[in-house]
Amino acid sequence: MGKPHWRWPEALRLGLTTLAFIVVAFMQQHALRQLQAQTGEQLTDVEYERQNAQTITQMRLLANLPSFGFDNLVADWAFLQFLQFFGDSAARQVTGYDDVPAFFEVIVAKDPRFAQIYPYLSTAITVYAGQPQTSVALMEQGLPLMDPYHQPTGYLAWVFRAMDEFLFLGQGQAAAESYDRAAVWAELNPDPQVRAAAEYYRSLARTLRRDPDSRMAQINAWIWALVNAVSDRSRQTAIENIERLGGKVSRLPDGTWQIRHPEDLR
Repeated sequence: MGKPHWRWPEALRLGLTTLAFIVVAFMQQHALRQLQAQTGEQLTDVEYERQNAQTITQMRLLANLPSFGFDNLVADWAFLQFLQFFGDSAARQVTGYDDVPAFFEVIVAKDPRFAQIYPYLSTAITVYAGQPQTSVALMEQGLPLMDPYHQPTGYLAWVFRAMDEFLFLGQGQAAAESYDRAAVWAELNPDPQVRAAAEYYRSLARTLRRDPDSRMAQINAWIWALVNAVSDRSRQTAIENIERLGGKVSRLPDGTWQIRHPEDLR
């Protein structure tokens, strides 16, 4: 038997695959070093700033570099890095949340159909980083590449986009369009409870078309945000805004929320 003959495309593919695994291994080692630092002594502000700068630089490089067929893996890794970043409250007290979009720029660039990340994207970028325009822009980038048949939870991305547009950007008409799309996608969901929610989204859209500044629509949107919140701060933001608009919020012993609408809106 003669020596095996390597064709260049095959050799190149093998080389790129090996390179991708090396990159992933390096990223995992970097994450391990970060974790070890966090479980040791308290870092100084300068060290937190340096660690943050290194992580964000890495994310920005990943967003623009080819993944050699490992897009989903890179997106998953970036999301895990986001969770570690987001959960490090000591570091965030020093560096803040302004750099949160960098993680989602990687995820949306590499795997825009990763539907489960969009609620986190909206909450982290809008509520924590205070950048609703960036949140909406990233959803605009990812949503056209999803469909309700393959991403059944994708309707939530439309709902969170609508809330960013309506509650944080004051774009009632744009939010109405997003709520309508959420309704269409919800109707195609296999879960009957999700399908039943479609009419609620349509009613919000109708209200916003009649009155883009509707106080009732604002309260109902904040109630939805409270019930579906993914963090303590987003819950607190929802409660504060419901009460600012005249509602009353209380927590029942079973953990459910009781919300009373303002007297003048009943």
